[in-house]
Amino acid sequence: MSERPGDGPILQIDDVHVYYGAIHALKGVSLRVQEGEIVTLIGANGAGKSTTLRAINGLNRPRQGAIRFQGREITRSTPHSIVKSGIAQSPEGRRLFPRMSVTENLEMGAFQRTDRENFAEDMDRVFELFPRLRERRMQKAGTLSGGEQQMCAIGRALMARPKLLLLDEPSMGLAPIFVERIFETIVEVNEQGTPVLLVEQNALMALDVAKRGYVMETGRIALEGDAKDLKTNDQVRMTYLGEA
Repeated sequence: MSERPGDGPILQIDDVHVYYGAIHALKGVSLRVQEGEIVTLIGANGAGKSTTLRAINGLNRPRQGAIRFQGREITRSTPHSIVKSGIAQSPEGRRLFPRMSVTENLEMGAFQRTDRENFAEDMDRVFELFPRLRERRMQKAGTLSGGEQQMCAIGRALMARPKLLLLDEPSMGLAPIFVERIFETIVEVNEQGTPVLLVEQNALMALDVAKRGYVMETGRIALEGDAKDLKTNDQVRMTYLGEA
């Protein structure tokens, strides 16, 4: 019997294989995200973390396996229909529109929505999460600092009113003060009711905020478990937390 929407995990990935030409990038990846969770995916560069997100959002179509969102299979769905179903992503490298203002970039996150009467309320929510963006709302996005651009990219994803938020390396290249603020906001967004799948190289901070975690190595899930258990795992401590 197939699952009905609302049953089981909000996101379920089963035995997903993705290829780039002849390169076998994902080799049977399985993971899940439950309602209300922050789940983190950690691993070295090239392990397959971003490829996993691209499989979820429809940019890399799996050759084998299944991806289900709210009980519905989305493995072969188009990227725009996946966004419309309720999955939004803040991509690695932020990818803002540099010549557009902060406000215009945020509005782009809501381009598939028809409930324009709620835009102002959602914009206020973003500005409450990131007061610095309110101060810079008329500024061109390309002139913002790296940390401000990351705030804008996350805010743009939130403007879609996602049922699941995908974050790809949100702390990359940021000053420590911005890293701290970004992770505080991830927790805040989650506490407001949005589950999060977090891809992050800063394993220590990612495991601090997550409920559960997966460790990727060369296209496979090498370890999984509660975040607090992964933090004390000898292999994780040596490889990803820089501890002997």
